[in-house]
Order: sequence, then structure tokens, then C-alpha cells
Amino acid sequence: MLEKKIEEHGSKVAKERGVLHLKFTSPQRASVPDRLVLAEIPEFLRPVIAQYVRFIEYKAEGKKPTPAQEREHARLRSMGFRVDVIDNKSDAESAIKEMGSEGTCLRGPYG
Repeated sequence: MLEKKIEEHGSKVAKERGVLHLKFTSPQRASVPDRLVLAEIPEFLRPVIAQYVRFIEYKAEGKKPTPAQEREHARLRSMGFRVDVIDNKSDAESAIKEMGSEGTCLRGPYG
């Protein structure tokens, strides 16, 4: 069976279950997986998940997200994900340093 058909089926099932099934591309990193699949996070786990998964919208200093971006941010936040809008180097550094332990993302059984 073609990859496209399998991916379409995965999208259909995700939609039926209320799970986001986002196409994932990363121009700066080759060979990333095809999809980012996100389910709503239970309230009690949200602080833990925020230590390891976070969405960041980088903007030029003083600039704000577009209305479409704001809608997407709201959808992700309603599912329990942390979404930060960052328009300066200091906040960018702080957001990254708040996550996990220094250097652990490059080590371990899944790295």
C-alpha cells in the first residue's frame, strides 16, 4: 500500500478521535518524521509536559502573531500545550533554559 494512503488513513482516524495530525517539515533538519500527532493533555500532566514539549512563535521585536496564528495558538493551548510568542533574544534563551535538563535532549535511548 502506498505511503500516501496510509498517511491519509492516519489523518482520518486522528480527526475522528479529536487528535491533531499535523504535517511536519523542518527545512533545517533532514529526515524528520512525517507527522506531529497531538492529543489533549490531562490537566494534571500539563506542567510536566511543558518541561519537554513547547511551541514557540518567534516574531520580530514588537511584532504580534497574525489572527490565524493566534487561532492556532489558542487551539494548542486549549489542548494543554504551552505556546510562547517570543520577540527578543532574552526571552528565547529563558524559554529554552526552562525546559528539561541541560544537554539531555542529545543523549539517552531515543536521541
